[in-house]
Amino acid sequence: MRNTLYGPDHKQLRTAVRAFLQREAIPNVATWEQQHRVDTEFYRKAGELGILGLQIPESYGGGGQTSFTYNLVVAEELIGAHLSLSPVRVHIDVVVPYFVSYATTTQKDRWLRRLGTGESMASIAMSEPETGSDIGGIKTTARRDGDNFVINGAKTFITGGINADLVIVVARTSRPDDRRRGLSLFVVQDGTAGFVKTRNLDKLGMQYADTAELSFTDVVVGADDMLGEEGRAFEYLTSNLAQERISVAAGSVAMAKTALADTIEYVRQRQVFGRQLSQFQNTKFVLAGVSAEIEAADSMLQRAVAELDAAQLSGADAARVKLFCSEMQAQAVDSCLQLFGGYGYMLEYPIAKMYADARVSRIYGGSSEIMKTIIAKSLGL
Repeated sequence: MRNTLYGPDHKQLRTAVRAFLQREAIPNVATWEQQHRVDTEFYRKAGELGILGLQIPESYGGGGQTSFTYNLVVAEELIGAHLSLSPVRVHIDVVVPYFVSYATTTQKDRWLRRLGTGESMASIAMSEPETGSDIGGIKTTARRDGDNFVINGAKTFITGGINADLVIVVARTSRPDDRRRGLSLFVVQDGTAGFVKTRNLDKLGMQYADTAELSFTDVVVGADDMLGEEGRAFEYLTSNLAQERISVAAGSVAMAKTALADTIEYVRQRQVFGRQLSQFQNTKFVLAGVSAEIEAADSMLQRAVAELDAAQLSGADAARVKLFCSEMQAQAVDSCLQLFGGYGYMLEYPIAKMYADARVSRIYGGSSEIMKTIIAKSLGL
């Protein structure tokens, strides 16, 4: 069906990103998989191309784009090339908007250019070992000490946390009766005393997308390292979660499309019982169903992106899109893998890696259960 989101500028960006990935990413995947992280030089090259600064204002060296559609093109090209580069997408889709929206002019001068060029990569540290998606239950503290704050606590499942130079840390600065209040955001620089990247977690999928455990022991940051106003982090997080969830949905749709294209190519080549696998009615019916589900999810996503750009996308609608697209992705990739038979279980085939990578879409950015809770509340339930 016709996509109404893209114009000539998007086509130009797509061509540039595709060529860049073929040149700078795909030849290095085997090395990245062995070391469980991407070489930071890749990020600097991505910054030179302009990928990392799409939504950074031009006055700070960025692309100055206010539309999420450009980020969407990057997601489609990354996943279409079978690249598990979620730290890139977290950087541009999730973290950079916090700096753009809540940093002071002085802070923007300190950080935005670095974030756009790839000199610095950024991540956001919300999840904790005992709290998961429960932001109100965050236990990491930031105690005021004169003109400074002292941070203590631990974070886990932090995408891009190993390679990150700047980490936005959600910490509790006060304990009011409403536990959603009293949370603040701090930018912690890599190398700060007491800040330790304790472990690069070993995951089911996304093998070279570094995912960190972080520890903070008497980490001293200045009051000028606070992002936004003290005590308003929950409000900021809630506001930015809509784009984060649309980012996850975009990845889900892109992967389902990639899985379908790979499977169509495979079944046309594969011979079973003296016939092409594509000639069997079951094959046709399975892939027809997957195609219809993808179209439904893609239409939902396009509508959501248009509303996001217009600042009209509600939290409940973002949850609906994330829920539907991630659940669709799981079913689509599973159905496609089945048609590969035993080969689908072999990691030399991209469909096997997609199957492992897809599983996290129903967890991060808010689990499917959290999405259903948000949707239910919007229904008055």
